[in-house]
Amino acid sequence: MRSLNLPSTPAASACANGLMLFTRYPEAGKTKTRLIPHLGAQRAALLQRRMTEHIVTALRPPRQDSPWALEVHFAGGSVGEMRRWLGAGLTYRAQPRGDLGDRLRQTFAQGFRQQRERIVVIGSDCPAITTNHIEQAFRALHRHQVVLGPAQDGGYYLVGLSCPCDPLFQNIAWSTPQVFEQTVAIATRLRLSLFTLNPLPDIDRPEDLAILPPALGWP
Repeated sequence: MRSLNLPSTPAASACANGLMLFTRYPEAGKTKTRLIPHLGAQRAALLQRRMTEHIVTALRPPRQDSPWALEVHFAGGSVGEMRRWLGAGLTYRAQPRGDLGDRLRQTFAQGFRQQRERIVVIGSDCPAITTNHIEQAFRALHRHQVVLGPAQDGGYYLVGLSCPCDPLFQNIAWSTPQVFEQTVAIATRLRLSLFTLNPLPDIDRPEDLAILPPALGWP
C-alpha cells in the first residue's frame, strides 16, 4: 500500500479544534458502491483512495501549532492498514456502529469528552473542500452552535458543533435529498444558532466525475 509520506504530526493533540474526517478503507466492492456499475469495483475503490488522499494532503495540519487537529475516522480495514496507507502521524479511530446519525453523535460525544471546544466533521466525498472552508467553519463556531456545509445533492459535506447536540442527528432520512433541510429544521426548532457555508458538490454519481479537480490525478 502506498503511504502519503507526509510530515509527521502528533497522534494526539490538546488543540481546541478537532477536525474529524469520515472515510472508508478503499477495498474493492465495499466503497463508492453507487459508482461500481459505472466504474467497476477496482476503479471505484481507486477513486475512494484518491479522494481521501487528496483531502488528507489538503487539510493535514502543517505544523505542531496548527489551528486544528486532524483525526481519521474510518470504516473497513484496520488501524494498521490505515496507518500504512496514510502515514503514521495521524490519529486513527474506527467509526462506531450504527447509521450515519449514530456515528456522528458518538463521534461528537467522544470529541467533547476529549476537551475539544469546537468539532468539525467532514467526509471524503467532497474534493472541492479547502482549508478556507475549514477555517471559516471553526471561526463561525466561536459565535454559533452549529455550522453546516450544504452539498448540492441535498445532504451536507460538513457539520460542526461547539456543544453536544444529539437531537441534531435523530429522525433524519439519511442518503436522501432531505438531509440538509431536515437538519436545519431541527436546529431551528431547538433554537440553535446556525451558520451555513457555501454549497459544494459531492462525488456520488457518474455525472459528478466531470467535476473532479485536476489535483486528484484521476485518469
